[in-house]
Amino acid sequence: MDPEEDRCVSAGIAAGVSPAAALFHSLADETRLRIVQRLARGEARVVDLTSQLALAQSTVSKHLACLRDCGLVDYRTEGRQSFYSLTRPELMDLLAAAEQLLAATGHAVALCPIHRDKD
Repeated sequence: MDPEEDRCVSAGIAAGVSPAAALFHSLADETRLRIVQRLARGEARVVDLTSQLALAQSTVSKHLACLRDCGLVDYRTEGRQSFYSLTRPELMDLLAAAEQLLAATGHAVALCPIHRDKD
């Protein structure tokens, strides 16, 4: 297994892009955005996220690791459980601004042939 495959931002990407581009790359995954949106409502355990988002445990864990590597999510332990939360409330301001931008452009990015063809 390629260790780079599970990284949020690969070493190659990180070496060639600005921190801002790396941040947006780390948020460019729908699953990670769903996890961030859920954590915006408060901390959660992996089991909470798997049931609430209907995702496999391995998927949630992989994306939480990515978000932790980027400094956007952290956890605290209580007994044998880990409770995940957002580390930066500014992240929600960023996502709210993105929603406003999408609304203002009529979600034109969804119609962009460059992004549409990647699905």
